[in-house]
Amino acid sequence: MATILITGANRGIGLALARAYVARGDDVIAAVRVSSDALDGLGVRVIEGVEVGDDAAVDRLATALGDTRIDVVINNAAIHSNETLEDLSFDRIRKQFEVNALGPLRVTRAVLPNLRDGSKVVIVTSRSGSIGDNGSGRTYGYRMSKAAVNMAGVNLALDLKPRSIPVLLLHPGMVKTDMGGGQAAVEPQDAAARMMARIDELDMAGTGKFLHCEGYELPW
Repeated sequence: MATILITGANRGIGLALARAYVARGDDVIAAVRVSSDALDGLGVRVIEGVEVGDDAAVDRLATALGDTRIDVVINNAAIHSNETLEDLSFDRIRKQFEVNALGPLRVTRAVLPNLRDGSKVVIVTSRSGSIGDNGSGRTYGYRMSKAAVNMAGVNLALDLKPRSIPVLLLHPGMVKTDMGGGQAAVEPQDAAARMMARIDELDMAGTGKFLHCEGYELPW
């Protein structure tokens, strides 16, 4: 049985991951701003008040964890808004950087004392952050913040390599969630199953890679 820490586990992909890990028999810790009935129904440990874009809130997460050993950290919490060149909100863009780019870095640094050799760090990113794959523009804040977190993930992979802690940048696909929208093709439980497979496979040979949940590498 492994101990899995998941941020943003109150809905969407995070909730689907929490449900799947519980079904497998793993111990799940859900770090959320506010819980949900669906999350509470899983019977997992829930730590509320965790806004990953806020330094003090992430410090409180570290305090709440104490000396709990964590096998897998899944940095899932994220926000999305759709800025265009004609409708740029720099406040919204900054907020996406705080949550999407700096959030996983904050959380990972805060829980480093809880990790051991062989623990894994996962950042749920997006191919929207791929410069090579961008053929449609728009969505400035989300794209830029995800490109930034991809760089953070590669940095973490290099810095954590001496501790034998691999880091994975994982795109879940277009998932039917509040963020992904109703037109998305992938059900959350299917995305969760594929993501878990990639996380299970992760070792030091795969650290720092940017993968689609189906297993193939994505362009930077």
